[in-house]
Amino acid sequence: MNFFEHQDAARHKTSLLVIYFALAVVSIVVAVYLAFALVFLGVETKVSGETDLTHLWNPSMAIWVLGITIAIVVIGSLSKIVALRGGGAAVAEHLGGRLLDPGSSAGDERKLLNVIEEMAIASGTPVPPVYLIEEDSINAFAAGYTPGNAVIGVTRGCMEKLNRAELQGVMAHEFSHILNGDMRLNIRLMGILNGILVIGIVGYFLLRSSMYSSMYRARRRENNQMPLVVLGACLMGIGYIGVFFGKLIKSAVSRQREFLADASAVQFTREPDGIAGALKRIGGYERGSRIEHPHAEEASHLFFANGLSSRFTNLLATHPPLDERIQRIDPRFTDEQRSSAAVAATAAPPPARAAGLQAFAGESRMTINPETVVEQIGAPQSAHIDYAAGIIASIPENLTRAAHEPFGARAVVYGILLNSDPGARGKQLKRLQTAADPEVYAETERLMSALTSLPRAARLPLVDLALPALRGLSARQFTAFSENVRHLIEADDQIDLFEFALHRILLRHLAPAYKRIPPAPVKHRQISSALPVLGRLLSTLAYLGHETTEAAQAAFRAATAQLPPGLRPDLSQPDQCSMQILDEALTELDGAAPSIKKLVIQSCVACITADERICIEEAELIRAIGDALGCPVPPFLPDVT
Repeated sequence: MNFFEHQDAARHKTSLLVIYFALAVVSIVVAVYLAFALVFLGVETKVSGETDLTHLWNPSMAIWVLGITIAIVVIGSLSKIVALRGGGAAVAEHLGGRLLDPGSSAGDERKLLNVIEEMAIASGTPVPPVYLIEEDSINAFAAGYTPGNAVIGVTRGCMEKLNRAELQGVMAHEFSHILNGDMRLNIRLMGILNGILVIGIVGYFLLRSSMYSSMYRARRRENNQMPLVVLGACLMGIGYIGVFFGKLIKSAVSRQREFLADASAVQFTREPDGIAGALKRIGGYERGSRIEHPHAEEASHLFFANGLSSRFTNLLATHPPLDERIQRIDPRFTDEQRSSAAVAATAAPPPARAAGLQAFAGESRMTINPETVVEQIGAPQSAHIDYAAGIIASIPENLTRAAHEPFGARAVVYGILLNSDPGARGKQLKRLQTAADPEVYAETERLMSALTSLPRAARLPLVDLALPALRGLSARQFTAFSENVRHLIEADDQIDLFEFALHRILLRHLAPAYKRIPPAPVKHRQISSALPVLGRLLSTLAYLGHETTEAAQAAFRAATAQLPPGLRPDLSQPDQCSMQILDEALTELDGAAPSIKKLVIQSCVACITADERICIEEAELIRAIGDALGCPVPPFLPDVT
């Protein structure tokens, strides 16, 4: 199953979720009505001694119960959805997470952050913020609506007790959830399930308030509130219907996806012993993967391993049994090993893999196959991790350090955008001197020399490293930063491919942190409806990447050959193509179904690589196109054919 099939599967799971939710609501409505009927209508007994239940049906009461119950369920769901509107950060904070400083130099924290940075660059996703959960158990989660607002949560036990290879396996598992569309489904699940659980909460408060009221009235020799006490107890019992369906839904949605994420982690790292070792450590560790936080139950389906007590049956568990997960990764795992899994907790860590500087592409040109690019979306390989490690190692330490804090991160972006032309650069520096924070301007000047000598292939990865720090800007600082970036790009009255890619990536991954940006609705389910805008996109790419009309026409033909027979858009005229048209087309196509996005990216890659070669700027443009469509493109490697 490839990236695009995973996206479609996630949408199918959402439909299944709606069906289960409807069944849960119907069951709860019936149970609530019976509780009201039994409490307020009572049970009559005939003279013969038989029980008469026919009078329990009351249409007027049924309508009221139906309306009130549905209202409570809807309000409960909406309130949780609104509370989680902040995406992954809201979930992490809900679980008591503490945001780690991207520039932290503490040993275990730095190890964790380095692993996550390598994973992000290797998979083509933005580097996510990392939250530390102060629990001694070994567990982790990924949460968010999109890769742009995703966060990684890690327990202290996971950070401190796993070696680097095991930690890498766990993080690869979580990045699989980010890439395969599981996060949005999981966070929606938290919101929806809150609605069917809230009936039990209402019953608890009704029972408690009625009991206090009964005690008060009894002292005053007034009528007590026994019917309300009974009703509250019944509603609390009905709450377990919500609990049952909640567990059933989470189990149906989550279990198989955990197996898929495990398999993806092995494919990503090519080190089965990494993730298998982490699972074995959980099995042999006294605290296991249990999360003690009060909100662990509602977020249980997010975790790397089962965060709840083992008292829950396997049938309704959100995760497959630990033994079964290990055996799928490591078939050699035997009963004897299972009984002594604690040995894994003291095993020596496997040797660290070389950083892979030989994979660093430098300034070379590479041969790219469009179908290979599409196949690798959402499915990065271990070579991409080597490449990412090599890229990070090639960045001077002072630049890496600067990218990890807000002042330096802004200076890094400003410095990367400085023009090589003295006239344009002078104009840019004058703008920064008057519009940027004085400390940021001074830092930009200090870093200029190092940024000038930075390999071109390392520019976007350095910006990736700066994203977590840039998300820490205040709203005022972000507005000023965005304006300065725009002015720096427009200083020479033209926008090149790198500037377009950088600006697109910055806006897509930073803007949601400062204002609510709803996900793009699916507008194009058939390639035919997307054909006009796709034609404008491919026409612009053809003219941008080729100097002659003949070359542009050949590139356009290569691009449209990737589309189904009979569906060929027309090549636009050069004066109808611009960077603005490119930007608008990508925004429009973000609302396409996954299967359509696959064709869009494949045709774009064919257009850009029509000469069968690709330079770094073109590779960055392809990454920006994939990023704009929510399809993370891993780095291009010299041996991709």
